[in-house]
Amino acid sequence: MEEIDEIIYKYALDNAVKHDGKAAVGPVMSKVLGEKPELKPKAKEIAKRVQEIVEKVNSMSLEDQKKELEAKFPEMLTKKKTEEEKKTLPPLPNVKGEVITRFAPNPDGPIHLGNTRAAILSYEYARMYKGKFILRFDDTDPKVKKPLREAYDWIREDLKWLGITWQEEFTASSRLERYYEVAKEMIEKGYAYVDTCSEEEFKKMKETRNFSLPCFNRSKPVEYNLELWEKMLERKFKEGEAVLRIKTDLNDPDPSKIDWVMARIVDTEKNPHPLVGDKYWVWPTYNFASAVDDHDYKITHILRAKEHMSNADKQKWVFNYMGWEIPEVMEFGRLKLEGFMMSKSKIKGMMEKGTTKDDPRLPTISGLRRRGILPETIREIIIEVGVKPSDATISFENIAALNRKKLDPIAKRIMYVENYSEFTLEIPGEMTAKIPLSPSMKEYREITVKPGDKILVEKADAENQSIIRLVELCNVKVEGNKLVYVSKSVEDAKKMNAKIVQWVKKGEEVNVNVIKADPNQDLKIINGKAERYAINLNPDEIVQFIRYGFVRVDSKNESNNELTVIYAHE
Repeated sequence: MEEIDEIIYKYALDNAVKHDGKAAVGPVMSKVLGEKPELKPKAKEIAKRVQEIVEKVNSMSLEDQKKELEAKFPEMLTKKKTEEEKKTLPPLPNVKGEVITRFAPNPDGPIHLGNTRAAILSYEYARMYKGKFILRFDDTDPKVKKPLREAYDWIREDLKWLGITWQEEFTASSRLERYYEVAKEMIEKGYAYVDTCSEEEFKKMKETRNFSLPCFNRSKPVEYNLELWEKMLERKFKEGEAVLRIKTDLNDPDPSKIDWVMARIVDTEKNPHPLVGDKYWVWPTYNFASAVDDHDYKITHILRAKEHMSNADKQKWVFNYMGWEIPEVMEFGRLKLEGFMMSKSKIKGMMEKGTTKDDPRLPTISGLRRRGILPETIREIIIEVGVKPSDATISFENIAALNRKKLDPIAKRIMYVENYSEFTLEIPGEMTAKIPLSPSMKEYREITVKPGDKILVEKADAENQSIIRLVELCNVKVEGNKLVYVSKSVEDAKKMNAKIVQWVKKGEEVNVNVIKADPNQDLKIINGKAERYAINLNPDEIVQFIRYGFVRVDSKNESNNELTVIYAHE
């Protein structure tokens, strides 16, 4: 067991040093089982030991953690330096001229951390090669994945907040005439045909490999299929009565790739498109429209999730038939945020029931933003994960650690109490606490108190403590509901081993509603009190409540002397 404890200790120290002195059990457990997979059957027993050792490591100061890691496991520090050097993206393959990338979201809902990965990587590569980044709205499904008019702006807003800019933008729904033009050319060349079989009939033909029904027009003359195509465009077929198919390999082992649908009829009188209404009756599928757009806009590199691998194979048929150059495709695995629900369709379903897109329990970009996560934190996390073909899971603890590192030097420190008791100050005379707003700011706020004033202190800080130090004020002795003056200097506090605690002057307090957002629970609202300076904070400002955690100001009501904040993380 000593050997296992040593391994756990190594990874606990490493995780703590990486995350400002606070190791997390999950990542440490993963590292231990990664090094010793034979321990998996004993995972429950190991998890208990990991918990104990992580608690021990977290009780150490960050300085002591670093010293211990350097003394006992110097190889981990070398590894850390190497990992930091690798935080840039690997080179793109097959770069011949100007690099042009694109992001093609379906505007049927807000974007989340998972599908934003393609946007950040595509933008970063275009920037790295001084190329062009294009925003293309993939909005050619007015029925099943019906676009939302407001989602176009949601996506633009989220991308801009992330620091992403684009040189060109278009909607696929504005290019239907172009898709019709290419479709007609493919029919004329014998590469496509109109299928009037039912979906069930075609499915049965694929399963049996017996393509003999008379409605299967694959081998019929070009002129006949052109006539059927015109009838589709003229609304002489109803939804489900005819589709345009591309000719592929009828013996392909993957049935989904056999003569896939290029265009289908959508009854836009029943399902109007939010931008073009019922103007069009025939709509291209994702694979056909994407191929045409990627060619027309000279896309050189496509970055997308590996779940689209079969789509890349399907699109090659269009490129090859038309004699177009095929873009380089780089595929990456799924990205999961541990504990959060990442399904876009489920998020959309929750929104239909009343949840907002910026609900801080959601992994949407607007939800993470409202929670207090910085855009640079999200970009850095995505770049660090990179273009790996394997699936990746990010723990919220890792996001919080990186976010904390960025906020710590700049966030204002505000005194806040939640489970508090009221105490009377017994001090020799009027005193003023001069408290810096943050380590990097020269700005201070002053709080003046006099004998007999009442202040609020966390119950846990006053209980079982004989002497405490009130932040930047003085050292006091706890005597029942009184705080009796002992001395002024912080050096005295150190000698007396006095706990330094935050405090709020009664009569000047600001009412604070803290929203806590657990992804799997209802929003919880906790009431507390903050020092008077808090009412100067503005919505969207992210501050640190001393010894409590980072919060983002959601709203304020100066007439009620009230703030509502969202708890971000420790």
